[in-house]
Amino acid sequence: MDPQAVLASVAVLGGVGLTFGTLIAVANRKLYVWEDPRIDEITDILPGANCGACGFAGCRAFAEAAIDGEVAPAGCTVMGEAELEDVATMLGVAAGEADKVVARLLCAGGTDVAPRKALYDGIESCGAAVAVSGGGKACAWGCIGLADCAVECTFDAIRMNDVDLPVVDTEKCTACNDCVEACPLDLFVLLPMDHKLIVQCKNLLDGDAATDVCAVACNACGRCAQDAPEVVTMSDGLAVV
Repeated sequence: MDPQAVLASVAVLGGVGLTFGTLIAVANRKLYVWEDPRIDEITDILPGANCGACGFAGCRAFAEAAIDGEVAPAGCTVMGEAELEDVATMLGVAAGEADKVVARLLCAGGTDVAPRKALYDGIESCGAAVAVSGGGKACAWGCIGLADCAVECTFDAIRMNDVDLPVVDTEKCTACNDCVEACPLDLFVLLPMDHKLIVQCKNLLDGDAATDVCAVACNACGRCAQDAPEVVTMSDGLAVV
């Protein structure tokens, strides 16, 4: 092989590499977007659960919003007090306060008060049971009791009690929305912790038809709305506080 040809090839390739390297360096400088280094620092302090309880897409999005002043550090309900103070100090702001929001179950129909119309024998999943047979309970709106919510809860804040109803540990609950999304019957809602009065029923039947399928069902009598019209209304046969 001709040595001059080899040298020429090396020179051409070297020139091409140098040209592209220069272009990349120039583009990097021209297109560079400065990013506040505190974003990474705060993201590292945050729990990293990316649960969305704060209302943002994830922990990094929350960090960006906190730096921009869109949300107080206390908007992250998963952080411990020490981490909360660290973030507040880094931002030079007060930690703030956030009303604690927790998941609540809109069903009180455990196996002790809500009879079954059929025995479900299949995959241990509320979603699977509802898809196949409605779950087996006589009340079509009642909790299936196969614990999809407890399985999906990122923070281990839900346990099943002895009548197959999920119980939310309000100390652990972060309002992450896992249970809301997991329940095929939409029986979970997120409410402020101080919202004490809740109608735990979604049965749309009236009178005896409702109580025949669950002894503690709302039977649409409307007495609560009559006695406290300023706080209770009736909607689709259900009391709404």
